[in-house]
Amino acid sequence: MNDTVRWGILGTGRIARDFANGLRATPGAVLAAVASRSQDGADAFGSEFDIPLRLPSYEALADCADVDLVYIATPHSLHAENALAMLDGGKGALCEKPFALNRAQSERVVARARERKLFLMEAMWSRFLPGLLEARRIVASGELGTVTQAHADFGFAAAYDPEARLFNPQLGGGALLDVGIYPLSLAAFLLGPVAAVQAQSELGPTGVDLQTVFTLHHADGALSTGACSLKARTPGLMTLSGDRGRLRLDAPFHRPPTLTLTDADGNSRTIDTPYLGNGYVHEAIEAQRCWLAGDIESPLMPHAQTLALMGVLDEIRRQVGVRYPGD
Repeated sequence: MNDTVRWGILGTGRIARDFANGLRATPGAVLAAVASRSQDGADAFGSEFDIPLRLPSYEALADCADVDLVYIATPHSLHAENALAMLDGGKGALCEKPFALNRAQSERVVARARERKLFLMEAMWSRFLPGLLEARRIVASGELGTVTQAHADFGFAAAYDPEARLFNPQLGGGALLDVGIYPLSLAAFLLGPVAAVQAQSELGPTGVDLQTVFTLHHADGALSTGACSLKARTPGLMTLSGDRGRLRLDAPFHRPPTLTLTDADGNSRTIDTPYLGNGYVHEAIEAQRCWLAGDIESPLMPHAQTLALMGVLDEIRRQVGVRYPGD
């Protein structure tokens, strides 16, 4: 049985480079094609990563017969359009987070994947890392007792440029969709579905959020808070607290090199959680496993949870007053 998977990469920005580097360390992965909006862009990326097929348009990648799975690394505002095109071309799709601009767009993409019986997954790479899987095991084991509170933050200081992706509403800019997705998605991964949310934001001159803080009420009663910022360099930690102890995902919590477990008496121990390559290897391995098995979704990032989280993002934006042209 052939267990090789031929990858295409759509987009040539920083995140595309990170994923391409991850594929270099992924067993069974062949980086077969890259697509850019220009031949020059495709050629430069292709030369950097020794990719044989260098395509001058996204449409050419959808039509390419030599690709199985496509990693979508374009701005949020293009995710739904690009994913639909790849699915219509018979490709499986691994689409960067956030999955789309809103839940309505996401529902259309998921429906198309189900209709065509093709693999589709949101590229929330953190969920597949050993550190997050170990944290989930610890929470489920009861070692912390009943976990009722959690907090996570993700913030960095970005130079303001109204035309840049981070600040441009046409491109789905703002702290929430860029980095706020991490505390949201990982809180749901560890504590379960979100039943309600309350949020506050500071909006910038272009109308996107520069900083957002939100409180989640999880379906089983736990509360968690998440903070994201384009103005502040935050600690980058996540803590989960129960009546018998607490667990810290050490910085950066979305790619934790270690976990720190503290019991009720204040005794702490550190758990090493090394990952393969640059970390992107683990989600690529899972995507390939699903593709080869004929599965259309992964149990670690199922369609229903992607849609639910997009609905929470929509509600946060409604509360704080952030709207995008694609809404």
